[in-house]
Amino acid sequence: MIAFPPHTPDPPPRESPAGLPDGLPVPGRFAHLHPDDGACLMEAAAMLAGDRFTDSPAGTHPVLAALARVVNDSVGDATRYALWPLAAELADARPADRAYAPRLVGAVVDEARLLRPASRRLARHGRACRRRGERLAHVRAGGLPGRVADLLWWRGPGRRHLEHALRVLCAAPDADQRLVRLLRKAVAEARDGVAPGGRVPTAEERCNR
Repeated sequence: MIAFPPHTPDPPPRESPAGLPDGLPVPGRFAHLHPDDGACLMEAAAMLAGDRFTDSPAGTHPVLAALARVVNDSVGDATRYALWPLAAELADARPADRAYAPRLVGAVVDEARLLRPASRRLARHGRACRRRGERLAHVRAGGLPGRVADLLWWRGPGRRHLEHALRVLCAAPDADQRLVRLLRKAVAEARDGVAPGGRVPTAEERCNR
């Protein structure tokens, strides 16, 4: 999806990161056929969730999973290993809010605009994400028509907007720091049930999730 910069591999650590059970595969870039060959961040999340070995586990929102895959594949080996504890949080990070996807993509676009503030393309993508997020902010989740509409948006303009913004971020001199900060924030918001750029749900709404 993204043209990733090459990295000089660090020697693989021998111990599991703190907070994760022993026996997880060695962190690696891209998808893997079997855990013996290593695992990307999302494959580790799938294993912790008891899912099949996949980089698209059911417990993770697909837009968040796409962001996590790019971050995993783009950062250096030491940074990737430091991100490994996030796998446990990614295993259960799938907000039902329909506005979550456009707001997350919009947050990534906004980060890219910090690097290219004059980009009309990024500005246009940001406006489109904000409009969709606002339109869906008070729409109930569920229903086949809504799921189909959201899937078509994600597989069309949503994915294109995310890919373009991530290409900009991956080209930054401090790409690792920017990508890690972005992913950590996205995971925290997904786990808290807060759409990026959105409002915090009320106690009643949290109880009714």
